[in-house]
Amino acid sequence: MTLTENIKNFIAKSKRVWLVLKKPSKNEYTTIAKVSAIGILILGVLGFLISIIMKSFI
Repeated sequence: MTLTENIKNFIAKSKRVWLVLKKPSKNEYTTIAKVSAIGILILGVLGFLISIIMKSFI
């Protein structure tokens, strides 16, 4: 395939995906935001606990 064929193929696939996309509802958005915040909080607490454990053994 040539470069122009690859670009045309990519654009065609992108258009197909773009037509299927939908904007998330407010409920979906808040759920995703809550789950992301909980995940970040868990990672932060885990990192903090690991740092405390490492400091206590050194």
